[in-house]
Amino acid sequence: MTGLALDSTQLDRYSRHIILDEVGPAGQQALLSGSALVVGAGGLGSPAIQYLAAAGVGRLGIADDDAVERSNLQRQIVHADADVGRPKAESAADYVRDLNPDVDVDVYETRVEPDNAGDLIAEYDVVVDASDNFRTRYLVNDVARLHDTPVAHGSIYKFEGQVTTLTPEGPCYRCLFPEAPEPGEIPDCATTGVLGVLPGTVGCIQATEAVKLLLEQGEVLEGRLLFYDAMDMTFETVPYRPNPDCPVCGDDPIDSIEGVEYADGCGISAD
Repeated sequence: MTGLALDSTQLDRYSRHIILDEVGPAGQQALLSGSALVVGAGGLGSPAIQYLAAAGVGRLGIADDDAVERSNLQRQIVHADADVGRPKAESAADYVRDLNPDVDVDVYETRVEPDNAGDLIAEYDVVVDASDNFRTRYLVNDVARLHDTPVAHGSIYKFEGQVTTLTPEGPCYRCLFPEAPEPGEIPDCATTGVLGVLPGTVGCIQATEAVKLLLEQGEVLEGRLLFYDAMDMTFETVPYRPNPDCPVCGDDPIDSIEGVEYADGCGISAD
């Protein structure tokens, strides 16, 4: 029986998973054998990291080049006051190690860039895009599509959040947003503020999508954008379709990101 591969401590730790028909011992083994790269260890990355680790995803990569600031602690809950000044990726990794010794953590104290994105993403079964800028979002989308790696994407603004899941078979981020806003058009949370609990909700949804992908269970948000309004406490789902003219997943897709300029509008030249 597959369950015999789980030791007594694991049978106890994951017992509430194991008794679910949709998970069971085989599903828990799939999680323990699975891997996820979390891009960003901030507001969205924190709850995603927590719940992926707690679920027993056996290998977690954490990529972030930033250091913990005290102003982060209102929402970035894998970090503590004692972590101020430490690299976020290192602080988050220590949190995971304390939470679940079953999880191997890969620490990348770096920004995801065109010259390292391929090597990073190729190592993992799923990516959780918890980044806070359009340049990284387009880069992760493009490279993940080239590697047939699904992405659980999330973003937040003040009191609102958005989540979608980009699968190799479905429409990509460029189908949804062909071009990024102009620089400065959408201010960041340091300028406008953000409700501290908001990224907790959005990041948990991203983690849920990642777990479902690893389990191959349920319906993910492929071709659907989930809007969450914390002030009204409403959820709305808007469908979107593949764009045949999309330069990444359309009828004539790129075969590499060489020459793509990930700046300003993050567009891809027709030539």
